[in-house]
Amino acid sequence: MRVTMILPALTEATSPFFRPIKYSLFPPLGLATLAGYLRPDDEVRIWDEHVRRLDLDDDRPDLVVIQVYVTSARRSYELADAYRARGVFVALGGLHVTALPDEAAAHADAVFLGPGEDTWPVFLDDFRRGEPRRRYESRQRTLDGLPPIRRDLIERHRYLVPNSIVVSRGCPHHCDFCYKDAFFDGGKSFYTQAVDAALAEIDRLPGRHLYFLDDHLFGNRRFATALFDGMRGMGRVWQAAGTVDSVLAPDLLERAAAAGLRSLFVGFETVNAQNLAGQRKRQNIGRDYAAVVRRLHDAGVMVNASFVFGMDGDGPDVFDRTVDWAIAQGIETATFHIMTPYPGTALYQRMRAAGRMLHEDWDRYDTRQVVFAPQGMTAGELESGYRRAYRDFYRWGGIWRGAATKALLRDRLRHLAYAGGWKKFEPVWDLLIRSRQVLHALPLLEAALVSFGAHRSSGAHGSSGAHGSSGARGGVSATRDRSYCPRGPESRPSTGLPSSTYPTVRT
Repeated sequence: MRVTMILPALTEATSPFFRPIKYSLFPPLGLATLAGYLRPDDEVRIWDEHVRRLDLDDDRPDLVVIQVYVTSARRSYELADAYRARGVFVALGGLHVTALPDEAAAHADAVFLGPGEDTWPVFLDDFRRGEPRRRYESRQRTLDGLPPIRRDLIERHRYLVPNSIVVSRGCPHHCDFCYKDAFFDGGKSFYTQAVDAALAEIDRLPGRHLYFLDDHLFGNRRFATALFDGMRGMGRVWQAAGTVDSVLAPDLLERAAAAGLRSLFVGFETVNAQNLAGQRKRQNIGRDYAAVVRRLHDAGVMVNASFVFGMDGDGPDVFDRTVDWAIAQGIETATFHIMTPYPGTALYQRMRAAGRMLHEDWDRYDTRQVVFAPQGMTAGELESGYRRAYRDFYRWGGIWRGAATKALLRDRLRHLAYAGGWKKFEPVWDLLIRSRQVLHALPLLEAALVSFGAHRSSGAHGSSGAHGSSGARGGVSATRDRSYCPRGPESRPSTGLPSSTYPTVRT
């Protein structure tokens, strides 16, 4: 059987003029996971359109599998229709398909709702017998017996971080703006691999650097503790995502750092405490954000902070307040998002019921454009403020101010190099991407991460500050990862049909 698996590209990722590094960070791990269920004699290839444009004229498979996110829906349906017109069986799955299965079904021979570890093997048996169903819905949730990921199908040289890995599915929290609840409807919404299986997968990866794409690697404390203890001594250096409350949990961060954690993606979300209850972001409520940053830095871990603008408690001042706070804390990198009510989320249902949704042009649901009617400012103010936040945080002046919060010169220089590298050297990244040399920059990333963890501050804050105070005025007193869980492709590159890892860009 000949199988083509496709991760369709966003328009920006195919520009002939400029390609942001975020689209060449991670390979389509979910598709490679599903490929592991195929037989050894099946011919399978994976096409990630973010790094290599698909030529349909040269492709004659028996089965096409397409992973669909909201902002890639138009391109996904275009590809699906083209293959079906030539008599090829098309299967669609992923976040957007799960949210709007009837819309997707108009372009597919079979659709998959929810994670695919239980439904994909059933479909393959049905397909080989010539009796595929139109719809497959996940009900059993387990990662036991997961076959080895087909990493041999991934073109490693096209990605900065080829060693991405996922050892859990979902998240234990239930934020209103997050896709997760809809995606995992009908079964468990958070579950993990066996620790030994996760460690075996890590051991199979070459090199030193890892990136855990789990939505909340720290979500199951027992699993995380055993995983970090098992990784200790492996010599790995790695990045991941965690929540505010998990950073403040006693001992867990220290175990992660001892195992090689050097950068954590944290969803602070908002500097307005009143916004958190409205979005059911309960794991952040009452938490001291400044203590979170101190605790990470004292453990030798860089901070990638994520913030969402446009919640009902936000006014036009939220952009400057957020940027000023982040710079003052010495946060190394930040991602900003315009709140986007994705179909299938509680936020979308609430906004639609209130008549606040402006349109359903899925291409624009990219967390960079306003798709709903804001309450505390105009749509124009929200978009311009979002752009200004990025510009101000990554100005050389802002980067210098952030670096100046570090006590040692080498820490300041490292901050300048790491923060500046993502935004100030984008033309260099573009050149590396187009010349297929982006993987050659990985040693620089490793060096920055290793050197940061080599020095743990012995300053006045200490490493146990789980309960500091951050004053409500200049700081953030308030509190799933998901620094914007609903992150669409503007956020993180994906894992796959119908696998469960979400797309969000992490720096």
